[in-house]
Amino acid sequence: MKEKTRQQYEARAKIAKAMAHPSRLLMLDLLQTQELCVGDLTEQVRADQSTVSKHLAILKEVGLVAARKEGALNYYRVTCGCLDGFFSCMETVLLSDLEARKQSLE
Repeated sequence: MKEKTRQQYEARAKIAKAMAHPSRLLMLDLLQTQELCVGDLTEQVRADQSTVSKHLAILKEVGLVAARKEGALNYYRVTCGCLDGFFSCMETVLLSDLEARKQSLE
C-alpha cells in the first residue's frame, strides 16, 4: 500500500473514531443548524459540562467542529456541510439491515 493511501485511511479512521459515540453524534446533529455553547449542549445531551467539553475537544481535534469565543462562552459549530448526507447514509444502512433481518425471520 502506498504511504499516502495509508495516511488517508488513518486520518479517516481518526474521524470515524471521533464520531463513534452517541453523544458526539447528537452534538454534531444539533450543531449542524446552529451554534451552541457548552451549557446549551449540556442540557441537550444530558451530560455534565466536563463530559460535554471532552466530547467537543475530540470533535474539534479532528476538525469536525470549531469554536468561537464570545465573552466567557465558547460557541461551537460544525465545520463541514456534508454531515447530513453522512447521517442519511447511516439511516439507509440501518433501514436496509432491519429489512434484511425481518426477511430472515420469515
